[in-house]
Amino acid sequence: MMGRTHALTGWCAGLAVAPAVGITTLSQAVVFAATTAGYALLPDLDHPGARASKLLGPVTKGLSWLLSNASAALYKVTKGPRDERKKGSHRHLSHTLLFALLLGALTAWGTEVGGPWAVVGVVVFGLLLAEDALGDWLLPVACGAVVWWVVENSPDAFAQLDSVSGLLGIAVALGCFTHCLGDALTESGCPFLFPIPIAGETWYELRPPKQLRFRTGAKVETAVLFPLFAVLGVLLIPGMWPALLGFFDDVLNQSHS
Repeated sequence: MMGRTHALTGWCAGLAVAPAVGITTLSQAVVFAATTAGYALLPDLDHPGARASKLLGPVTKGLSWLLSNASAALYKVTKGPRDERKKGSHRHLSHTLLFALLLGALTAWGTEVGGPWAVVGVVVFGLLLAEDALGDWLLPVACGAVVWWVVENSPDAFAQLDSVSGLLGIAVALGCFTHCLGDALTESGCPFLFPIPIAGETWYELRPPKQLRFRTGAKVETAVLFPLFAVLGVLLIPGMWPALLGFFDDVLNQSHS
């Protein structure tokens, strides 16, 4: 499983997209990115051994069972004449653009109808998923960002949570989308465009040429991709580039003086 890499690429995607959806403060960007990082793990809920499936014990185990069986049932009735003979329980329904868009829309609607507590539930679940993959350091950082956000909007912060329902829908969809892109680079590929039929397959696995694919857990992922996105995840933090440029400028000025 690519748990850590999925979460880290979700974090980077969240930071990159944050300005485009109107997020301007550091605290909001950190919460948005951490939520995106968590939901970048959600598609693997269709596998009983995934981090997402084990997170909340029987609760997520039950959700995993439901998603896996729903995916298998859908595969059985929709597979094309050239689709592979397999169960279709893992890397199928939850690994599609359609799933990402529908889950994002459902999240936006559910948090708008459910109010502030629904917003809190979605954010907390995302943070727990991200923390489980990336480490305990993320939880205090993200919680600190939440507190900072609340202080910035005090005293109406809790009431204003309704206004972020659309942002949460984007974070959830973006996380799932990022997960699918990552899986599409592996040897197995990803049926990203279901239900669009391609070459006689309804569940056509998109993937790059063989030379550009990598195996899950191989050195390409652990020694190249993860460190690369770890650096990118720091550089994308709002204000980091100006701070680094200012630091190097000061160092150069001191060296010339």
